[in-house]
Amino acid sequence: MACSSSTCNSSGCYKEYEEEQHKPTTRTAVNGGNGLPNLCVKCKSSEPVCCGIGGDDARFCKDCFKTNLYGKFKQAVSYNATITPGDKVLVAFSGGPSSRVVLQFVHEMQYRAQKNYDASKDKSLPVFGVGVAFIDESSIHSFTSQEIEKAIEDIRSIVSNLAPPSKELYVVPIENIFSSDISDGNERLKKLLDAVSDVSGKEDLLIHLRMLSLQKVASENGYTRVVLGSCTSRIACHVISATVKGQGYSLSADIQYVDSRWEIPVVLPLRDCPVQELNTLCSLDGLKIVELLNGPCSGINGLVSSFVKVLQEENPSRECTIVRTAGKLTPFHFNRIPEIHDSNVPLATRRRQKRQNPKPDGSISSDSFCPICNSPVNKSNLSSSLSSPEGHRISDIFAAAACSSCQFQILPKEPSLMEQFVSFLPQSLITRAKHGDRGDFSLLSGSSLLVFGLLLQFAWRSSPKGIYLFAGKNNR
Repeated sequence: MACSSSTCNSSGCYKEYEEEQHKPTTRTAVNGGNGLPNLCVKCKSSEPVCCGIGGDDARFCKDCFKTNLYGKFKQAVSYNATITPGDKVLVAFSGGPSSRVVLQFVHEMQYRAQKNYDASKDKSLPVFGVGVAFIDESSIHSFTSQEIEKAIEDIRSIVSNLAPPSKELYVVPIENIFSSDISDGNERLKKLLDAVSDVSGKEDLLIHLRMLSLQKVASENGYTRVVLGSCTSRIACHVISATVKGQGYSLSADIQYVDSRWEIPVVLPLRDCPVQELNTLCSLDGLKIVELLNGPCSGINGLVSSFVKVLQEENPSRECTIVRTAGKLTPFHFNRIPEIHDSNVPLATRRRQKRQNPKPDGSISSDSFCPICNSPVNKSNLSSSLSSPEGHRISDIFAAAACSSCQFQILPKEPSLMEQFVSFLPQSLITRAKHGDRGDFSLLSGSSLLVFGLLLQFAWRSSPKGIYLFAGKNNR
């Protein structure tokens, strides 16, 4: 769908793509009319690289392409003040292209800050610290011990080969959130996942446990930010899958640059970078990727991924359009970095953060969260019998306070199974459920249906073939 704004400057806009289709294949204006091969639209001196996307991003040379991609990352960081000189940043690393690129960019940003610090006389701006966390999920996957050991060794090599400043690597088994005893934690994790019959629910629960593990590592080691490598492609899939699962109310909370509902704020600096560009950069710069740990999804998540892939093949701007459309939703009050009062942070950075943070009247206030996935929950969906968690069984609290998606996909229906399920949960989730606050907030009901209807209209006009593919695999 073409953008109706005459001032849109997005490189992934479909309007640019449509205009590009009507241009002659020989760009005489760029090449001087001499019949030479197409040149980079920026430097006009080198041949462009092909990265499988539309617009000008497909016509940059290697150096200009990397500069452009790093510029998107740097703009997201600077514009939203997500990383400041006094921060200590923990990069979540899975081994895939997205996390590999975000690690590389954070490293380059830290390296430049270190050079500026060494060159300055007053040493007024400290260099932010960087750590890397890898959540080991080998206990729930069918990998051999040799494959896992090689993958972890490759990750250690990637981190150690980065130029100074040095970065500490944390390899943390996901079962550590259950118990310090690995065997006991492993057993509880398997029983918990076995108690979830829905395939999509099992995948979503694993994502929630992974975030809890990252938060645990960051909190115990003094980090102030958790950086995720979620790119445009992954966020586009999440937009559609979340609306299908009935998470329209909380959708805007998951797709912003900043998410401070957690103890350690989470930031998404690659929100404007499609995975095609990230794959191209990894190929051009020889950035090593650990493919073993990045398997395909199944259930609703797998269907949505296939559906978005079809849309992207028909028009390379589809993912960007989906994310931009969902980005018009009103953010929550926690989609902002807490106010900075550190004198070491430049005044310009503090002013920029204050200007970009959502205003109280331009955001949604929510103090009620799902005890499982930590998604904001609409007050009208909460049981009136649980105005206070005191005096209720913990299983009743989970059943009544969980969001609709977790109720249908993760929680057991039988009361006896519910008690058993809660006994397998990490203690941090149980504590959060017992002490969860339920404040006042409001939003129009039916937001999931509204968002899904808009996206469905967009998808039908864009690709009936994709709609038939999605419906054919999941006729329910």
